[in-house]
Amino acid sequence: MPRNDKQAPGVAPSAPGERTEEAVPYPALSRVKKSYEQLADQLRELIVSGGLAQGERLPTETLLSAEVGVSRATVREALRLLAAQGLIRTSRGAGGGSFVTMPSVDHISDSLSSNIALLADARDLTLEDLIEARELLEVPAARFAARRRASEDVDRLQRAIPADEPPLDVQSEFVHNRDFHATLIECCGNRVLQIAARPVFSALQTSLSRSGLGRHFHKSIHAHHARIVEVVRARDEDGAAREMHDHLAFLVPYYEKAWRNARRAPRLR
Repeated sequence: MPRNDKQAPGVAPSAPGERTEEAVPYPALSRVKKSYEQLADQLRELIVSGGLAQGERLPTETLLSAEVGVSRATVREALRLLAAQGLIRTSRGAGGGSFVTMPSVDHISDSLSSNIALLADARDLTLEDLIEARELLEVPAARFAARRRASEDVDRLQRAIPADEPPLDVQSEFVHNRDFHATLIECCGNRVLQIAARPVFSALQTSLSRSGLGRHFHKSIHAHHARIVEVVRARDEDGAAREMHDHLAFLVPYYEKAWRNARRAPRLR
């Protein structure tokens, strides 16, 4: 037979008489987890499944080490990982130890807020990113709030709107503004939406709070919020979505000005 000198690229030619083996496909290899990660996985499964109840105290590092057959350093690293994930809390002293504590909406939301704020300060997020996300989250939330609100929810929303007179200081105004939107998100009855919306709102509110805004701005915000309350009270879903959309559109020029001013500030090197 004629000799075939063609060779696949990157494959060394076989020596005469040498047997060649065909490449056998195999699945991608996964990283082998470290001992402390494996222990953390087991404890996490017990917590999530209810095998370890909320508030229950975990065995000491010494007991866990002996039971599982790993070093105390491994146990300590596993507990640190669970604490960072909000699954346990650790306290010192005579009554101290590690206790099961499932993450709450506030815990997760606060963690997201911190990370989004860092991204915004590092200029890895654009203003358009945040505004689009807020509109996608809060307009449907207003619609759901109008559909699902209870009578006491309307009272809570109303209390979050301060009177125009006497005027409040700027910090108090922003606290009322935050409370109004937090309450509205709670009224929609969707905890995932609540977790996602609050960090975006917080990042944008921080940019506004750093800029000088007068009484006219805050009075306009009061009026916008009052209109949102009325349509939520009337269970007008379309009206609630429309009023929230208009409210956010009103804020855009203020956000843009605050964002430009923040970007002009010199960055530390």
